[in-house]
Amino acid sequence: MNWVLALPVLVPFVGAAISLLLPRNYRVQRVVGMSSLGIVLAASVVILWHSRLGPFVLDVGGWAAPVGISLVADRLSALMLLVSVFVTLCVMIYSSSEVFEDDRVPLSVFYPTFLILSAGVSNSFLTGDLFNLYVGFEILLVSSFVLIMLGGTRDRLRSGTVYVVVSMVSSSIFLIALAMVYAATGTVNMAQLAIRLPQIDSGTAQLIQVMLLVAFGVKAAVFPLSAWLPDSYPTAPAPVTAVFAGLLTKVGIYAIIRTQTILFGDSKLNPWLLGIGLLTMIVGILGAVAQDDIKRLLSFTLVSHIGFMLWGLGTGTVDGISAAIFYTAHHIIVQTALFLVSGIMERMGGTTSLVRLGGLLKAWPLLAVLFLVPAFNLAGIPPMSGFLGKIGLIKASAQVGTPTHYLMIAGGLVSSLLTLFALARAWNMSFWQPLSEDAPPLADKSTVPWVMPFATGLLVVGSLALTVFAAPLYSFTTNAAENLTQRNPYVQTVLPDYQRGSGQSQDSVDGPAPAVTATAPIKKPSASPTPGTEETRTPQPSAAPATPMQPTPKASATTTRGDE
Repeated sequence: MNWVLALPVLVPFVGAAISLLLPRNYRVQRVVGMSSLGIVLAASVVILWHSRLGPFVLDVGGWAAPVGISLVADRLSALMLLVSVFVTLCVMIYSSSEVFEDDRVPLSVFYPTFLILSAGVSNSFLTGDLFNLYVGFEILLVSSFVLIMLGGTRDRLRSGTVYVVVSMVSSSIFLIALAMVYAATGTVNMAQLAIRLPQIDSGTAQLIQVMLLVAFGVKAAVFPLSAWLPDSYPTAPAPVTAVFAGLLTKVGIYAIIRTQTILFGDSKLNPWLLGIGLLTMIVGILGAVAQDDIKRLLSFTLVSHIGFMLWGLGTGTVDGISAAIFYTAHHIIVQTALFLVSGIMERMGGTTSLVRLGGLLKAWPLLAVLFLVPAFNLAGIPPMSGFLGKIGLIKASAQVGTPTHYLMIAGGLVSSLLTLFALARAWNMSFWQPLSEDAPPLADKSTVPWVMPFATGLLVVGSLALTVFAAPLYSFTTNAAENLTQRNPYVQTVLPDYQRGSGQSQDSVDGPAPAVTATAPIKKPSASPTPGTEETRTPQPSAAPATPMQPTPKASATTTRGDE
């Protein structure tokens, strides 16, 4: 089943090529686009199902790692892939009847570019080496620049220019970090880096870590690298803004989680991650409270809630990382739904200004519900998934029990209350209050294509499904966090024949035991994993003698299941 890992990257590219051959047949382009994403969604379900048995890998072109390009699926990448493809498909359904306000918009370019964006996201989630991650980032940069510039209006030209300049700075820092990584270790494969980075000079390793954090922090829009986002996202068409808000920043968060756990398992920068997360939460939500434009308000809430994900990672514990992964999946769906609702509001009211909106509750009660449910979810109202994710973060910090962690709890509560205030105010001004006299009349709801509320409703239902199935999902993310903190399952999957000799200790890959502070026992998949059977082991102290790893057949160690 390993070949299925190629589908999320390959199929969108094929669909984009077919769409480009039919530039004037928008109906066929839509069919090709939705069919491509439907295939990718089915493949993502299969990948998620098989990831329960442990990580598995596809060596592209038959060249094994670390020489060749590897696509690796573990629980983290499989979950992010499934959620992102679901969101992308919903946004494409939403946009199938979207009429952009500018007639100069080249609709023939929209669907191919959208598919290329999806391929870039999938590649970023599945790649097993840093250079291929850089390639994924460049695919995202090019495709997102085209999408944000659709229409060529003055505001979009300005915001697109800012976006591409900031992204190029981030890519340049990433490329310099890649050069340093290769010069210091001779590889860019993440599994091999997990072994070699602890052997290089600690100062060099920490410099590489900081540079990667800065590069990915710009992508994720963490404070103080987030000023570009509220100015860039709101100017794009609603479907573009929605998919940017849901996915592009999360690719940055994913890269931070992946590298900080697999490559730098005993990170000394966790206190810095907590501080940056706290500032991101507070500064972002204070910006949201001050906004009178619904798209800018949602853009600032997007920045604020990136801080919650950094909070979980900064705890350095299995429980904290698990909560961060859960909250990331939740936020992808909820934030995208809110931006899609804002697009319908703009279509009916002719504006995104909260001062000039009003009376939408009377005009269309369903739209009010579609806004209110994800708004409550984002604010963390019980018993929704946002509340459960924040409870997980609070629990993880409370278990550590330091003053810094109690400060994070206080900051998270303040940010959640201000999120509720900002979104409740926006709902009141847009839906509850009557339309102001100087505002343009509301369009009739019959003018809104049915696919727009339908696609938004799918996302709202998806967010509620996260609440209903929170227990198994939390169990899944906890297993994902355990694999990340152990690191050994990932390394054995990608490099099954690697022998740890020359005094290389088990802890150099697994990481020092004190860095893992989860209360649950750590579970390590067996060599030939079967569903429901796992071997439990206790982390060994860092002073344990070196244990050489014997070569194991690839079919079993990598859970490639080649005989299926």
